[in-house]
Amino acid sequence: MNKQSIYGLTLEQMSSWLVEHGHKKSRASRIWDSLYRQRVTDFAEMTEVNGETVQLLSEHFVFQTMDEHVKQESADGTIKFLFRLKDGNLIETVLMRQKYGLSVCVTTQVGCNIGCSFCASGLLAKSRDLSSGEIVEQIMKVQHHLDRAGLDQRVSHVVVMGIGEPFDNFTNLLNFLTIIKSHKGLAIAGKGITVSTSGLADKIREFADANMQVNLAISLHAPNNELRTRIMKINRAIPIEKLMPAIDYYLEKTNRRITLEYILLKDINDQQEHALELAELIGDRRQMANVNLIPYNPVDEHSQYQRSERESVRAFFDTLKKQGVSVSTRLEHGVDIDAACGQLRSKQIKKAKGAAAESGVAAG
Repeated sequence: MNKQSIYGLTLEQMSSWLVEHGHKKSRASRIWDSLYRQRVTDFAEMTEVNGETVQLLSEHFVFQTMDEHVKQESADGTIKFLFRLKDGNLIETVLMRQKYGLSVCVTTQVGCNIGCSFCASGLLAKSRDLSSGEIVEQIMKVQHHLDRAGLDQRVSHVVVMGIGEPFDNFTNLLNFLTIIKSHKGLAIAGKGITVSTSGLADKIREFADANMQVNLAISLHAPNNELRTRIMKINRAIPIEKLMPAIDYYLEKTNRRITLEYILLKDINDQQEHALELAELIGDRRQMANVNLIPYNPVDEHSQYQRSERESVRAFFDTLKKQGVSVSTRLEHGVDIDAACGQLRSKQIKKAKGAAAESGVAAG
């Protein structure tokens, strides 16, 4: 039997599962207490759960669906984990130390099909979605790392900005958010959770209807269709005139501010005219939107793109400010390690292929 992750069920789903298997649904709370408060790492440690229930759980679930393959630590305290899944695939998870707490960036898919031409995550096409348990387990792996360090620290913020398009794995994403937000689970406040999408308009509307009470970020990266299509393949299917009404629906339905992410690429989308065009596109949404300017982390495979000069970044920032647009610049983390999302994974896969090819040559 292919056992699933113990972290994959919401509290309600765990309660229903127990009833289906002839056990009291009230035991779900004790199971969750063991997982997320005591943070046990083995069924044998679930001493406050009924013994028969523990036996049943061990027959159907596992704690570990991934192992640490590589860990990189930056001078600024950022830690990038490369995890190997049971099927051999690799995913990235990042711990970032912020002034406001400890933030973890999670991956939702193995590979990505969105096709952003500047991104390391899309160098390898999507092979599958991660289960909700595999997404939650990334948080738990980081939390267990913190627990072992004995510093009494806990993950307080989560960004769903790792490899993959979260809204292309929608059901598992919602389960993941429900689990980590629950006061009986990890109890991470909704205001400390941000989900980033490349702009799947229909899913933005569905997300608004789901009322998850978390933050939403849209990867915009260009102020017009011609430029956005050039750097983001998805814009061919979902151009700006389809994306903006979905954003309007989200704003009206949730009354929550959004973040418009804008990665600055030298001499491509970082000129003053681009800033003015972006301000015009935002229009009367100014009170509900913040533009987050993102310094570009160069990727070997995308050598056509370079990081914008500091003067260009400052001019872009100032132009938006003068137009009454709320704007910020993302703080960089892990600049002395493989900073770009998907970069470590891509390097490790290439290294493994190179070693296999050399082995083949040697054998020949």
